[in-house]
Amino acid sequence: MLFNPAHEDHLERLSARLRVAPAVTLDLFADVTAICARIALLAKAGKTGRLARLIATEAWTDAALTLIELEAPNWRLRRLEYEDGEWVCSLSTHPNMPVAFDETADARHEDLSLAILSAFLDARRKNSEARETRSLTTPRLRPTSGLAMCCDNFA
Repeated sequence: MLFNPAHEDHLERLSARLRVAPAVTLDLFADVTAICARIALLAKAGKTGRLARLIATEAWTDAALTLIELEAPNWRLRRLEYEDGEWVCSLSTHPNMPVAFDETADARHEDLSLAILSAFLDARRKNSEARETRSLTTPRLRPTSGLAMCCDNFA
């Protein structure tokens, strides 16, 4: 997937809506899930029942965590704490790595579920940036047929 300015603009507008929202609503959560390609595929396969039940009961925090689990399975919750009147949420692809070496997706909000959803959108943005960087810097190689031989002299 190459860089899509319209997608990035949509993510930024959605992030701005989350920042100013006082609480999660059904419409806001639906807008977040609308950008999730895996959720649409999993829904067709009938694997989003738990998420649907959580949304129906308005269990927004659990729904946000389940959304991350389904849509971005490589991202894990690294930090979730209440600090200075706001919830701080950090997601990571390497939660066991020291913080100094880890690139996290971070967000802060007065509402816990909005902090988690905002961090999720930050993770989506970082995934898009990483894909774009990989597509620009990694050369595409065709598989070769034949034998690979090591010609180094280890003597």
